Amino acid sequence: MQQAELTVLFLGVLFLLLGSGVWVALSLMGVAYVGMELFTSRPVGDAMVTTIWTVASSWSLTALPLFVWMGEILFRTRLSEDMFKGLAPWTARLPGRLLHTNVIGCAVFAAVSGSSAATVTTVGRMSVPELRRRGYPEAMVVGSLAGASTLGLMIPPSLTLIVYGVTINESIAKLFVAGIVPGLVLAFLFMGYIALWATLRPDQVPPPEPVLSLGERLREGRLLLPIALLVLAVLGSIYTGLATATEAASLGVIGALLLALFQGSLNRASFTESLMGAVRTSAMIAFILMGASFLSLAMGFTGLPRGLAAWIGGLGLSPTALIAALTLFYIVLGCFLDGISSVVLTMAVIEPLIRTAGIDTIWFGIFVVVVIEMAQITPPVGFNLFVLQAMTGRDIGYVAKVAFPFFLLMVLMVALLVAFPELATWLPAQMRQGPG
Repeated sequence: MQQAELTVLFLGVLFLLLGSGVWVALSLMGVAYVGMELFTSRPVGDAMVTTIWTVASSWSLTALPLFVWMGEILFRTRLSEDMFKGLAPWTARLPGRLLHTNVIGCAVFAAVSGSSAATVTTVGRMSVPELRRRGYPEAMVVGSLAGASTLGLMIPPSLTLIVYGVTINESIAKLFVAGIVPGLVLAFLFMGYIALWATLRPDQVPPPEPVLSLGERLREGRLLLPIALLVLAVLGSIYTGLATATEAASLGVIGALLLALFQGSLNRASFTESLMGAVRTSAMIAFILMGASFLSLAMGFTGLPRGLAAWIGGLGLSPTALIAALTLFYIVLGCFLDGISSVVLTMAVIEPLIRTAGIDTIWFGIFVVVVIEMAQITPPVGFNLFVLQAMTGRDIGYVAKVAFPFFLLMVLMVALLVAFPELATWLPAQMRQGPG
């Protein structure tokens, strides 16, 4: 069978299963089963069991549930509330004032949760009622939160980067370090847009808050100290080579539990809820990875990735043209699949293409995360849109509209990554080799 016919068959079965409401993981396994049963002679059951067990027992994957649990602990204790109180006095004099707490809060919480969903939920619960009460325009409150919450996918520890690293067999520690500078650049772009909006429309900015003295701001800012220390401990241990990503994740969980305990907000209920929330999220991601790994094996046996890579290679696209095509591809794909599913579903085909084109896999991981961030705020399946819809009571069309300027800023971020690849590649190159 020709590669084009194979592609149509795989995609046809996949969309049939997804469209009928079958879970993403089971859909991936179903496509793989059909492909191997029809086009290979290898026993399908043995191949599936071996592949799924290999993925489930991967050491690299152990970092994922630990980082998820760390974020759940912070989400379900008073630490996240203290973070907002500590940030607010320092943003009062910036153009746009307290709107910047959405961006900074998301950036800080992203650095300890790794999850876009946890970031938008936690920061939104704190900031939306406060900003509404102070009279900030609803469009900017919701739009800035929608855009900034996607930083949970970029700023390490990022669950998407863990999944990408496991899927493509790349160093998770280096991917984490690579996401620091692009994540901060994207946060500054968001803050710059808010400042520009406030400068052009000063009539829509509420009256300034009472000015606090430096001593008062420092007293409020001390509430940020526990979170800051946790971020430094987790990321610092990775960057200095003292710990692997998994060991740093263990340190993060222990640190989050100790902080919540000393604060007095850790009890049996919050501990149990955080643990079960982490189990549910981690099990979902691991299940998707199992299905994707089996699909990758099936596609390898059929020769489809090699055929598609050869076909695209024959088009003679330059690396820049290939990146432009992949940007459009992932934006469209993100309209129908969540970010992690998009990564695991496509890497079997995309990895040979980027390696053939000579594209750095560390850089490509950061690129993929940026375009997947866009998918988080694009209908009809932009997950952050659903969270904000439930949180604000606005319809999803309104949320998508006010988030659109921040979508355009992410497009600008892709252009910056292409023009200045060192944004993602320089810092990992400086890393010392840590323990295996």
